Amino acid sequence: MEIINTNTNDLEIIFKLFDRAVEYQKKKGYELWPEFSRTLIETEIKEKRHFKIIENHVIICIFSVMYNDPVIWGEKDKEDAIYLHRITINPLHKGKKIMCVIKEWATQHAKQESKKFIRMDTWGNNKTLCDYYISCGFNYIGQQYLSKTEVVPNHYGGNVLSLFENGV
Repeated sequence: MEIINTNTNDLEIIFKLFDRAVEYQKKKGYELWPEFSRTLIETEIKEKRHFKIIENHVIICIFSVMYNDPVIWGEKDKEDAIYLHRITINPLHKGKKIMCVIKEWATQHAKQESKKFIRMDTWGNNKTLCDYYISCGFNYIGQQYLSKTEVVPNHYGGNVLSLFENGV
C-alpha cells in the first residue's frame, strides 16, 4: 500500500467513495455525512492535504488532513496536532485494517510537521466505528456535543462526536 496526494484526476472516484460511504451510513442507521462541496475537496487537493491509499493501482481509501480544527477541539486546538477527516474506505477493501496504515502514516506525517498529536472524530453514536478506531490503537478521549451556531458546519451542529487522540 502506498499513501500519496490525490489530484484533480481523482475527483470522480473521490465523490463515488463519498456516495458509497453515505449509502453505508444510511444502511446502518448512522448519522449521514453531508454532500461535500467540490470546491472543498479541490482546495484540499491544491493545498496537498487530501490523500489516497493505493494498492495494485486501485484507490482503496481517501482522507484529508487539517492542521487546526477549533470548531471541534476548542482550546485543545492550540496544541500542535494534525486532524484526520473524511476517511473513506472503498467497500471492496474493508477488513484490511486500513486505519492502522493511516495511523502509522499520520504518526510520521505529524513528526515531519513538528506536531505532537494526531486527532480525529466520528459520530458519537457509531459504536462500531469507535471500537474499530480503538482496535487500531487510537485513544478514545470522550464525547463532544456541538451546538448549532454560526461557526459550526451544518452537518456537525446538534450532534455528539466521539473524539480520538494519539501522541506522536
